[in-house]
Amino acid sequence: MWKIWLLFDPRRTLIALATFLFSLAVLIHFILLSTDRFNWIEGPRPAKAAQIEMPLMKAV
Repeated sequence: MWKIWLLFDPRRTLIALATFLFSLAVLIHFILLSTDRFNWIEGPRPAKAAQIEMPLMKAV
């Protein structure tokens, strides 16, 4: 395992890993905020009233 750190600079590797994980966390949070169920800032949007369509009845 120690030979891997001879190939990669530990400081640059850990900074790259932290940057990637932070970007991934921000992306996941924005995806969750865009959904109706998991938006913890605005809460759920009110549901729209359902429209009922009555089929036209033909005279027999």
